Amino acid sequence: MANNAPLTTQTQPPLVLSRRGFLRFSGLGLAGAVLSACTSSQSLSQLRDEPTPAVIQLVYQDWRTDWFPPMVQRLLAEFHDEHPNIRVFYTPDPENVGEVMLSDMASGTAPDVFQGCCDFFPIWAQRGGTVDLRDYVAADLDDATISDWSPAQYDAFFLSSGEQFGLPKYHGGLALYYNKDLFDAYDVAYPTGDWDHDDYLDAMFLLTQDRDGDGRIDLFGSMVDIAWERIQVHVNGWGGHLVDPDDPTLCRMNEPAALAAMEWLRARMWDDRVMANFLAVQNKETRQAFVDQNIAMVEDGSWALKDIIVNADFRIGVAPFPAGPSQRVTLATTDGFGIYAQTRYPDAAWDLLQFLTGEAYGRAMAQASFLQPARASLVESWVDFIRADYPEQTAGMDIAAFADGHLKGYSVTAEIAANMGEVARLTSAAWDRIFKLGEAPVEIMIDVCEQINA
Repeated sequence: MANNAPLTTQTQPPLVLSRRGFLRFSGLGLAGAVLSACTSSQSLSQLRDEPTPAVIQLVYQDWRTDWFPPMVQRLLAEFHDEHPNIRVFYTPDPENVGEVMLSDMASGTAPDVFQGCCDFFPIWAQRGGTVDLRDYVAADLDDATISDWSPAQYDAFFLSSGEQFGLPKYHGGLALYYNKDLFDAYDVAYPTGDWDHDDYLDAMFLLTQDRDGDGRIDLFGSMVDIAWERIQVHVNGWGGHLVDPDDPTLCRMNEPAALAAMEWLRARMWDDRVMANFLAVQNKETRQAFVDQNIAMVEDGSWALKDIIVNADFRIGVAPFPAGPSQRVTLATTDGFGIYAQTRYPDAAWDLLQFLTGEAYGRAMAQASFLQPARASLVESWVDFIRADYPEQTAGMDIAAFADGHLKGYSVTAEIAANMGEVARLTSAAWDRIFKLGEAPVEIMIDVCEQINA
């Protein structure tokens, strides 16, 4: 497969730094090396006024998964050929990247270019850690390029103040996986693109079973991750919000639509017991519970597709995410690339960022690990890569269902509060009580909202 392809032959050693090596590289001030931050005695403008070296060196931080570094080396060789005056050193993300990067940004040791996601990427921007990309975008990106990205995903890389802190890396779409063998065994019709949450619930009841007759449920209809974006998709489907779209300081989890959506989930887990809670599946990840056939359906994304295809020993189906009572929505992830606010070489970093968001890089990620491309124009190639590698497992699978929200315009992205770090902490603690432990009603979110708004 593509991720096992040999690396491009290079006359120079691989440009990979361990995180410890990167920090040592930054701290020693080696001749010609890029120190990614300004010292307290030297402003960013002073650093930018220094003579530009013949070869600019940048540090680029990204995923540490097994397949990623080989792909990075192959693609960076192409970048170096195109930009002989720039050398890029790749370093893998640290554990707990969200918190560690805040510390690195504060101490002046953050990488020049990096990947970010979810609620932690905008937090970095809110804390002043990222370059505002608007002038670069206006100068170098045309309308055709921008329109190739999902509008929902692209708009998610802006703060309420108007600053643009990122560009799309890949587009993870949320859909409904289902086990065709179990649907056939219990004579249940497969999900379709017309399903709403009532159809979804009907199927859950039919598929929830005590298979060994011991009086305990061992097959549940479905399962959902208890996480900000996954809960939000249901809330949006009910017509509600977690955060006011026009005022990121205002919590809206206490409103009737949001409470109704959360109650729908809680009741399925703890009253009807047709949707597995984490205790019922021994705290397995959702995709693992699906692969182990503890659940017949699972709400998960295209980012899980390769793992599920490789490990499942049953026929897999995929359908668009069921519509809510108010509207049809699905999640678009906010995986993107950004530039450190204190980089010495923002123009060179922008050159690298354009390469990372280009067609070649998107196609490489799609082929190496089946990551759904951020560009709509690459979706067909992505589907072809998957079918070519796993023709038997993907026969009859609607892989493009993951891109349905992107192509038809009903994707949503994470709603980001003004003080997202504290908001996420308060919300997560409450959701653990409601969904993971089943010990509290959804009405506790009223008090959570009061704390957030205060």
